[in-house]
Amino acid sequence: MKTLICDCNHTLPLDPTALQQALSRRPGTSTEGLDSLHTGLCRREAPAFQRAAKQAAASGDELLVACTQEQRLFVELNDLTEGARPVAEQPIRFVNLRETAGWSREGAQATPKIAALIAAAQLPPAEPVATHTYRSGGRCLVIGTAEAAEAAAVRLADKLDVSLLLDGTGSALAQRRDHAVHSGRITRLTGWLGAFDVAWENHNPIDLDLCTRCNACVEACPEGAIGLDYQIDLAACTGHRDCVRVCDTAGAIDFARAPLAGDERFDLILDLRAAPAFGQHQPPQGYFHVAPGADHERRLFEALLALRELVGEFDKPKFFHYDKRLCAHSRNQQTGCSACIDVCSTRAIRSDALLKGKTGGRMPLPAATPVGPGGGPTGGVIVEPALCVGCGACSTVCPSGAMRFAYPGPAHQGQRLRTLLGTYAAAGGRHAALLLHSEGAGLRLIDELGRAARLDKSLHGLPARVIPVPLWHTASVGLELWLMAIAQGASQVMVLLTAEEAPEYRQALAEQMAQGQALLAGLGYGDGHLRLIEARDARDLPALDAALRCAPAATVRQAASMAAQADKRGTLELALDHLRVMAPTAPPEAIALPAAGAALGSLRVDTERCTLCLSCVGACPSSALADNPERPQLRFIEKNCVQCGLCASTCPEQAITLQPRLWLADEGRARKATRVLHEVPPYACVSCGKPFGTLKAVENMVAKLAGHSAFQGAALQRLKMCQDCRVVDMYSNPNETRITDL
Repeated sequence: MKTLICDCNHTLPLDPTALQQALSRRPGTSTEGLDSLHTGLCRREAPAFQRAAKQAAASGDELLVACTQEQRLFVELNDLTEGARPVAEQPIRFVNLRETAGWSREGAQATPKIAALIAAAQLPPAEPVATHTYRSGGRCLVIGTAEAAEAAAVRLADKLDVSLLLDGTGSALAQRRDHAVHSGRITRLTGWLGAFDVAWENHNPIDLDLCTRCNACVEACPEGAIGLDYQIDLAACTGHRDCVRVCDTAGAIDFARAPLAGDERFDLILDLRAAPAFGQHQPPQGYFHVAPGADHERRLFEALLALRELVGEFDKPKFFHYDKRLCAHSRNQQTGCSACIDVCSTRAIRSDALLKGKTGGRMPLPAATPVGPGGGPTGGVIVEPALCVGCGACSTVCPSGAMRFAYPGPAHQGQRLRTLLGTYAAAGGRHAALLLHSEGAGLRLIDELGRAARLDKSLHGLPARVIPVPLWHTASVGLELWLMAIAQGASQVMVLLTAEEAPEYRQALAEQMAQGQALLAGLGYGDGHLRLIEARDARDLPALDAALRCAPAATVRQAASMAAQADKRGTLELALDHLRVMAPTAPPEAIALPAAGAALGSLRVDTERCTLCLSCVGACPSSALADNPERPQLRFIEKNCVQCGLCASTCPEQAITLQPRLWLADEGRARKATRVLHEVPPYACVSCGKPFGTLKAVENMVAKLAGHSAFQGAALQRLKMCQDCRVVDMYSNPNETRITDL
């Protein structure tokens, strides 16, 4: 891959020789093209780009341009260059070295970071993912008052099939009927782009479908209760019924009529009411809410422009991969982990568990419950891809790895972080800090900070050790990759939050960082490794600039060379093992972790209560709990425990409590081994002496059934027998009444 670098009119302190040396130390990284430093590649040196584009087409190799500002220009120039291949056939890659590195007070020291950014940009693209298709025919419903809805409809009618749903009375419809008009109170509004189901009820006496807009009722009403929206203000109406008399021919007015119900499907919704129909942070795609108030016209204009373009078929990535076998949401009609449901800002995730009428959070009861391998209901969750917008927060908070972000997958994301850190270190960089930010508002803030630092001497710009990492969404990378980055030599992982992120994401990321920092502090690395940085827009650039210049945190003595795995728990275990081995001081036997967001830990079993019924074993989704076929034992592998709580909610004796922690006894081997949490002597049959249960279980059963009329005398003794002796006793006892004696 050939890389074209440009110092943008001598404003970037680029060192081609140092970059070549740095990148040559990374296997698989190309240094081709780095021997030439351009100054005006997008202007007078554009022929150099054209020559490179033709050479890339001839060799079949890709081209990397170190400029994102003129990306559109270079793509158009490539298409106009004879001998170059279209970007649809041979993509051109771009990387920003100016705002992210060169335009900083430490630009001259940023060579290791620049090398890292180039190396990461040369990585193969992520594997493609499946897509979800929206189909929109352009049927749009505008909800609001008559004047506001009709004004919006006029601006959409040339592109969309518009219908109006009037909300309230007191404004005027146009005399000419250009759109279908409904009136009433919405009772249901669900769906997404291309599939919105809307139901409403109209309690007004005037049926707008029958109304001819002849205005006779308006003229006849003595109270003026009928306006030009052709709806009756029932609070002002005194019941003269003059309107009914003059509307005799059309028959549109009927005070005795039952409420009219409407139910239709629309592709798009424009909601002009004060309160939105959807309460979540991210409404469904295809729904636009523009409330009255400040800046209304600008917001309405933007919504109208967007609506006009939403006709046809639209594909979006299927951002997630869900493995139901690993899901710790529910088992045996009991609910455990609901982290993904609670964090989803689009309400795209719902429970698929039968909860016997109990619901938590946003978990509606389904019509049927899936059946697991053992024959019992396993539950799980359902993700609606049409509502998912790809934040990835569900994968971040999922303790078991059942929910995995796929755009890109964790292995590819881990490879990118590993390449950045490895190249940076090989080039002589120290105390690397990864700055994770979104490709939207976060990227704009980074660019604005770079430009401001170029012009404003009071700003520093991105420090040379801070490496920006753009993500589809900041919530898509979580604890396992953060800790893997620290294990691979990073000093810090920072996450930049803007107004894009929902409140649920902020809380989830804060909880995950509390978990990670507790682990790192407990291992002896100190504080300051994981940080959330919040900035709204350019107003917060000075605060952002100061936050990025924080002191570095402690790093590992030797960076890990292993790669992140596709399996979340596997990556987490690899990172923890390396961090434990490289710990600066001898770690304690156990590190206590915060309860919120915990995915590691043990169980406490109240042995006085536990009867070893082993219902917890059947409920455990991660094989952390097991029985012993030879003896009455409850066994446990702590490494497998995801702290979902299913065992605790399943236990009929309430004998189990969760204990979030990282257990490091025996150099970390103890948590990977099987240990016995509870063991009781077996109960021997009073007839033959064969063990058939536990002492505690039989004693509890006898105590609970002793007063029952069916278990008196010899029948009570049979509860203390094994199943074989119980049958023999029933048929051999001469005092037993048999059906043949009746």
